[in-house]
Amino acid sequence: MRTVRALWGSSHPGPTLVVTALSLALGIAVGLEPWRLVVLVLAVFAGQLAVGISNDALDLARDRAVGRADKPLARGEASGTAAWVAASVLLVFSLVLSAVLGWRMLAAHALAMGSAGAYNAGLKSTPFSVVPFLVSFGLFPSFAPLSAPDPAFAAVWAWIAGAALGVAVHLTNVLPDLEDDRATGVRGLPHRLGARASAVIAGIAVVGGALAVLLGPAGGDLAAVPALSWAFFAAVALGAVATVVWALAGHPGRGLFRLVMASSLLLAVQLVAAGGALAG
Repeated sequence: MRTVRALWGSSHPGPTLVVTALSLALGIAVGLEPWRLVVLVLAVFAGQLAVGISNDALDLARDRAVGRADKPLARGEASGTAAWVAASVLLVFSLVLSAVLGWRMLAAHALAMGSAGAYNAGLKSTPFSVVPFLVSFGLFPSFAPLSAPDPAFAAVWAWIAGAALGVAVHLTNVLPDLEDDRATGVRGLPHRLGARASAVIAGIAVVGGALAVLLGPAGGDLAAVPALSWAFFAAVALGAVATVVWALAGHPGRGLFRLVMASSLLLAVQLVAAGGALAG
């Protein structure tokens, strides 16, 4: 049980649960049959666990070097070997479940997982660190409609919203760890931009994603946008503006991180609310 708890702690439980819950919500929004919904959620959950655990396994030496007491593997609560075995089993399980939903879902999920793996394996230390987030989050809204009996990719506006969400998540997720990352040679795009510029760009990306979700389902016709969609957009935009103001005022750190993540979660909720029009 100690090893299981350590592996769970290494899986980045917060993001794992949020992404899994989002897959559930999108699956409900597009009207998946119960069994398809269960398989989709389990596939996404297993995939997120695999990505998170493998990330900490790859970072084990770095985390020990900077004394990351918040990392179970760095504390020695589970071995690197155990982490790699668990990540490999979970990866295979997630792809098998995806195959049950059809070859299109399998291909999309495999591409998203491969993109995340490329980030873990080294892209996170390059100026192109945002690319895996553009790919994986851009694909994510398609998982639910690709799991339907008549599979279809998500509409273009949903791809844009997903990619914008990915940009925001990446540019802000590393803010609390910028100094530790620099100390161990990790210099991805957010490290090169700095905390203030990363937060401002993340806020702009969130607004762009919110605009896509606002206008996409209505075909660009403002008169056809329902009041609820306007309310969601206003909430996302308000959070993004607060983020930009906070960043420009020179207040980086966890407060800024929480502001951007709150805006990103609101964008995710907005995307779910528009889920009935998700299929392209």
